[in-house]
Parts: sequence; structure tokens; C-alpha cells
Amino acid sequence: MEIKNLETVNAELQEKKEHANSADYKMITFSLAGKDYGVDIMNVKEIAKADKFTYVPNAASFVRGVYNLRGDIIPIIDLRNFFHLPADKKSDGQENMLILRIADRVYGTIVDRIDKVVGISSGSIQPAHPIFGDINGKYMGGVVEKDGALYIILDVVHMFSHDQEEKPAARGDIDAAAGDERYYQQNGDSERSQEEALSRDNLDFIKQGLAALKKFYSSPVNEDWVVERLGEWAAERGKDNIQLKNVADADAYLKTFYSPCSGKFWNSDYAYAVKALLPDLASNNIQVWDIGCGKGYESFSLACILKLRYPDGHIKIWANDNDILAVANAPNMVFELGDAPDYCQTFLTKGRAGYVFNASIKDSIVFEYHDVTNVNALPELDIVVCRDTLSFLPPDGQARVFSDIDERLKSNGIVILGCNELMPADREWKITGKGPVKSFARLEKK
Repeated sequence: MEIKNLETVNAELQEKKEHANSADYKMITFSLAGKDYGVDIMNVKEIAKADKFTYVPNAASFVRGVYNLRGDIIPIIDLRNFFHLPADKKSDGQENMLILRIADRVYGTIVDRIDKVVGISSGSIQPAHPIFGDINGKYMGGVVEKDGALYIILDVVHMFSHDQEEKPAARGDIDAAAGDERYYQQNGDSERSQEEALSRDNLDFIKQGLAALKKFYSSPVNEDWVVERLGEWAAERGKDNIQLKNVADADAYLKTFYSPCSGKFWNSDYAYAVKALLPDLASNNIQVWDIGCGKGYESFSLACILKLRYPDGHIKIWANDNDILAVANAPNMVFELGDAPDYCQTFLTKGRAGYVFNASIKDSIVFEYHDVTNVNALPELDIVVCRDTLSFLPPDGQARVFSDIDERLKSNGIVILGCNELMPADREWKITGKGPVKSFARLEKK
């Protein structure tokens, strides 16, 4: 075996390090709203300053106008407005511009400050993520750290290219501002197309932000609500402050999503609305799956309503949650009499520390620590309660739960979802309850 001396080993390590750190990617860096960005130097034609742009009527809000660049008329895009970012200050002088060449077209882009050329290893570029920046994630080519600074790399080819199947209408407006009338002929009302494109971009960013910040996944289960909420959100925040920048923003966006009495006992109105929707069942052995039971308030509310609806029934509720502490404490719930709603009080008994549910209720619930996206060993089910839980499962997890429901729910069973959730349209279900209680029954046994 060959034995290498220390100098040889160090030399080889240094060679590998230098190779790993080789700067095979160069970018022009600049700032927008106090954050650092970069653009592939191969897309930068030149750097310029200008302050006199020719106004273009009816152009998009981010088009500052057109500019005569040594005989070429080019559109000028204010990236601050394009990404709905605040300007560092009101500019009364010349603007800093990166002149970009994308395929056979040239665009001028206004930024706050142009910094320098930075060389990096392309292998050090990390995948883009919505929380790294205030811009739509679809326009981020990646992020990279260099000398203590974090740079967000813009994918300007994606922003301005014309060879993609799904062209943002805003890009068409950019070209129209420079005199490309073909866009108007192909797309009709450009102003309406621009608004639709901006809405699509905002919606994409909202979906990415909710997933990254709150593990809330947009899907056919909740997309109607997500879209409707975007309109309310824009009205609340203003069209220039739509993006989700942190967890507090995401919480505020989701504020109207949750079902009534989330995380506490169901009030009498909600509980009796559930009772009215419960079907007639052929068997006295009633099997129920409560997905996302939390601390147990919902499970105990459900058990009491089931006892009132099916007084002779042998009820078994399989209550699952992936919060081990909540599930462990749920069976031992103790509270004051006034804390329980009226319909529960028949099933209470006085203990040393306060009131607890009697054996008929406690014995009907099996609290289990379980991740429902894994194997679910359940019997045939009469009722599934899954309020606001599916939306916080990734798409493959949602599909797994729906598959289990399809397989195990009896033909006359029902599913109760959150008030802003729906069964996917590709499944054979009909809505049996609306308003605060959203329930679904099978159209036919699969």
C-alpha cells in the first residue's frame, strides 16, 4: 500500500478545495428594497443610467416607458414595481439600469443599486425557496452565499423568454410597450390579460408561501377558498403588499380558513348541525374515524352528539393525531362544569379535581398517536370527521387519506370536512351539508 507524506496529502486537499471553489459562474449583483440579488452575467448586455423615458399609455404599471439606446427602442421595466417591492427612496435623478439581452430581445431593468461582478462555483447555488426573498418563487433561479452575503439569483430568462408554453400576459405587455402589436392581436384586451397574469403570479406565490411557512398545501381540497381569500387579502393589504413575508403574514391569511370551534368544544349550534346530518345506520355498531383530534375537545363533542343521535348504538371513535403530547393527555381531560356545552353535561361526572366524562363516553374513544399518511388499520367506517386536517397534509398524504376513505367508508357513510374544504371533483361524492358543517356522502359504492 502506498503511504503518502503529510505535504502530499495537504497539497492534494488544497488542489481539491481550489477545484471545488473555482468560479465557473459570474453574476452582476444589485440591490432591490434592501436585499441582494444577482443576474447571470451572460444575460447582461451593459450597465447604464438614464432619467428620461418615453411614457407609453395603457402600459402595465411596472413599465416605466421606452428608451432610445443608441438607436434601439427598448422597454424599461422597474423591477421594484414588477415584484411589488418598496423603493429605497424616491428617485429624482438618473436610474440605475441593467440592460439585459434575452434571446434576440433587449430590455432595460431599473434597480436600486448596482454593486459588482461576483464569481462563484455553480455547484454552490442552492434551490430557490419563497422565504429567501420577497419575490415570486417562480422567478428565482437559486440562492448563494458569498463573503457573508446571501444573493437571490433571478431567472431573467424565465421572466422574459417567449418560447415557453405558458407566457405571463405581463411579458406580453412589456413587448407591447416597445411596439409589438402582434401580442394585442393574439390576446385581445391587454389590460385584462395583465391583471390575470398578475393574479396568477400572486396566487402562485401565496401557495408557495403557505406551504413553506405553515405547511398548508393548496390542492383541490381547498383551492376554491385560497383563490377567494386572495381577493379579500388584496383588499385588506393593498395590491402592492400581497406577498407573504413571514409566519405572521401566513397566519393572517389563514385566519378565516378554520372551521367553527377549532381546538375547543363544539358549541351547541355547531354540534346540533352535525347531529342533523348524521345518517340512519343499519347497524348498532358504529365505527368513526376522527382525523386530527388534537387535544380531544372535538372527539368528546363528537362522542356526545353520536350518543344523542344513536342512543342504542355501540360507538367506537378512532381518534388520531401526530401530536403525541396532546393525544396522551386527551383521555384525562378535567374541566369546570361551566366549560362544557349543555349537550355534554348529561355525560359528565364529578371528580376530585373537576368534571370528567363518564365511562360511556370515555370508553367509546380510542386516542392514538398516529400519522395518517402511513398505514391506517381501520375497520369499515360509518363516519369520517376530518376538519381542516387534509389541507395541512402534502398532496401525496391527502391522496393516501382519500384512498383509505374510499376503501373503508360504507356506502351510506358520510365524511365531514372543514367548512372551507371540498372532496376532490374526480371522486363520486355529493354535498349533504353546507355552511359551517361541510359533509359529503358517496354517490355510489366504488
